[in-house]
Amino acid sequence: MLLVTGITGHTGRYFLQELINNKYEGPVRCIVRQSSDTFLLDNSGLNIEKVVGDIRDEDFLDECMKGVNTIVHIVNIRHTQRIIRAAIANKVGRAICVHTTGIYSKFRNASEEYLNIEEDLQDLTASTNIKLTILRPTMIYGDVCDRNMSKFIKMVDRFRVFPIINNGMGLIQPVNARDLGKAYYDVLMMPIESAKNEYNLSGEKPITMLEAFKLISENLGKRTTFISFPLGLGVFFAKCLKQFSFGKVDFIERVQRMSEDRCFSHEDAKKDFGYNPEPFEIGIEREVAEYLKDKRQ
Repeated sequence: MLLVTGITGHTGRYFLQELINNKYEGPVRCIVRQSSDTFLLDNSGLNIEKVVGDIRDEDFLDECMKGVNTIVHIVNIRHTQRIIRAAIANKVGRAICVHTTGIYSKFRNASEEYLNIEEDLQDLTASTNIKLTILRPTMIYGDVCDRNMSKFIKMVDRFRVFPIINNGMGLIQPVNARDLGKAYYDVLMMPIESAKNEYNLSGEKPITMLEAFKLISENLGKRTTFISFPLGLGVFFAKCLKQFSFGKVDFIERVQRMSEDRCFSHEDAKKDFGYNPEPFEIGIEREVAEYLKDKRQ
């Protein structure tokens, strides 16, 4: 029995599509919320069992683990410890957990929580037989529902003058959700003894923030003027915005991380399961086209 969390989410939907495309034959138990859109699940043609509940409920999780031998945990890194504790209690043999390359950030407020989670996982699994593989995507994009490039697309479309931090020279390596869905499936299908404990899942190659913004502007058909601000000033404005919005708008971490390089090698993934992400130029053209189509409707 395969247990999946987050299968109706952004990258989870592409993982489900891989299961469908490859005619996955085993039983799949999917944890969903009452409000989840399960149309694709219900019409997948797979051996799907839906369980509705809250993964913060430990008793519910314990019931979900009955008869499970493998977990693909996509929904949120902050739930991983609870998932793994329930898995260990029910003698689940393997867990594939989607985390984040945010763990590598030089800014403590961005990485500390993720570091603590993974250190706790090492302690939890040290004396068990569960095989844990952590997947770390970089900045995820690919559809207007993503939380990264979709926001930048809207901002570039709206403003003729666009602020950037430190001349926009910070490197990023955005990864398309389609590539992630395939990667999750490929790791799942690897023999358990062949999978490494962790893989970075980055985009094809690094690009600068400025290059990414220019591609967005070009695909929008806009003429955008980019004006550079020093990091300190950007953080100051972000803190002011957080204060004036009573904490509802918090871009401090995002502004800070725009000044650091966020590019990571995916060589292990390429070597072990043929990971081959598409170029950002192709993915962002598709996403901007989707944005413009929705805008016209």
